[in-house]
Amino acid sequence: MNEIEKQRTFLDKFLDFIEKAGNKLPDPAMLFFFLMLLTWVFSALLSPIDFGAVDPRTGSDLRVQNLITGPQLAAFLSNMTQVFINFPPLGVVLLAMLGVGVAEHSGFINAGLKFLLGITPSMLLTPILVLVAIVSHTAADAGYVLVIPLGGVIFYAAGRHPLAGIAAAFAGVSGGFSANFIPSSIDPLIQSFTQSAAQILDPDILLNPLNNIYFTGLSSVVVIAVVWYLTDRVIEPRLNKNVKVDDNLQDIPTMDRLSSKEQKSFWFAFFTMFGLLILLVLWAIPNDSALRDPDGEITSFGAPLMKSIVPLIFIIFWIPGVVYGFLSGTYKSLKDMVASMSKAMGSMAYYIVMAFFCALFIDAFGKSNIGALTALKGANFLQALDLPAQITIVGIVLLTAFVNLLVGSASAKWALISPIFVPMLMQLGISPDLTQAAYRVGDSVSNIITPLLPYFPLIVVFCQKYVKSTGIGTLVSIMLPYSLVLLLVWTLFLLLYWTIGIPLGLQATYEYVLGS
Repeated sequence: MNEIEKQRTFLDKFLDFIEKAGNKLPDPAMLFFFLMLLTWVFSALLSPIDFGAVDPRTGSDLRVQNLITGPQLAAFLSNMTQVFINFPPLGVVLLAMLGVGVAEHSGFINAGLKFLLGITPSMLLTPILVLVAIVSHTAADAGYVLVIPLGGVIFYAAGRHPLAGIAAAFAGVSGGFSANFIPSSIDPLIQSFTQSAAQILDPDILLNPLNNIYFTGLSSVVVIAVVWYLTDRVIEPRLNKNVKVDDNLQDIPTMDRLSSKEQKSFWFAFFTMFGLLILLVLWAIPNDSALRDPDGEITSFGAPLMKSIVPLIFIIFWIPGVVYGFLSGTYKSLKDMVASMSKAMGSMAYYIVMAFFCALFIDAFGKSNIGALTALKGANFLQALDLPAQITIVGIVLLTAFVNLLVGSASAKWALISPIFVPMLMQLGISPDLTQAAYRVGDSVSNIITPLLPYFPLIVVFCQKYVKSTGIGTLVSIMLPYSLVLLLVWTLFLLLYWTIGIPLGLQATYEYVLGS
């Protein structure tokens, strides 16, 4: 046995251990419930301790909040309904799935996938899927509810392991969260915190909202290459060997040829969808469009277009799905269409249960301040080490990746630690643009292995469509190689990028000169 085979054997054993250990945990819904109880216990134990931390967002002391006092328990009960219905992914998933469900059960998506697979070379299936996953960042959370489940469907229809398709899409959507060559609303959001932190030291400094766009654009190539290699050479072979797809799957596309009637129905529905997209573009183009914010921006968080992404997904899939259904004969009446929407909601029943407990846990963890305190203490520790600039940049990536396991929101983490890191590195001659790039790498790579990611339960449900025994341990063991390799390769890419001196983005620099 050569050295490579030994390493692969060790990797298989390690991932098998992660999977078995993870799947021995309680059912995911109950796991979130027990994690909430554990958060309550630790909040009570840690609340009397003064950690000497000051919240840079408010300037007040940052302490762990005891969640099992009388007032807190009363607030927990009175706010439980709101916490559940305001859980960010819940409405997104259910509304999008209503439209996608019609497109799926009418046969429109099935027909489209058959056409796509007919023109896509099999060897390019993985990179094209990852590319689409990366581009989906532009449309807020569309990748989670559209691209990831379609990854499984596409791979299964192509005769490949569906969980490998889900994993590749998940790695592109979430593991490569900061890799995108198309500007999105996350760019100005992150930049706003960076600029505020930089102005602590230099009140007159201004940063471009696209100060990392060249780096994130070229990072797309890195992410696609890493995910492509891992999916085809590591993840899928292991899945084929260890994870058997369930028999007698229902509502999964096959590779049978489309009939003449199905082909005509598909193209009529496709051009209906295309026409809807054209109308949307024409509506958005004028500077005074109602889809733009008051400043005329179309990709800002305040722009009605960005707030309407999920309803637009519903409409753009629902209408063509209805058209295809009636033309192809799948739907005989509106009652059939409503039945397909009901069927789509029925498939989400388990997710809704998980989402309830997940929402309560994430809300409790956020209110306890345990995650925020961990982030702040980690940043202060890294600052105290006073390491060389290159090592500090790597330290920021590693710390962010770790904190990301505890604090899911990209903006919340950066609001906490940017007031420490940005001025600190400015004093070392490192620009805020470079510090932000390091943060964005760390903020991406560990998304795919933390159950605190709000969409993590949804990915488990997508996997269970093909392998009912899928648990959190299964998903973590599948995604762990992506996370670790992306962490290593993307960090090295950042250092190489910095060494070569390729521009990070618009009006971005690598160096900061005090007093400039």
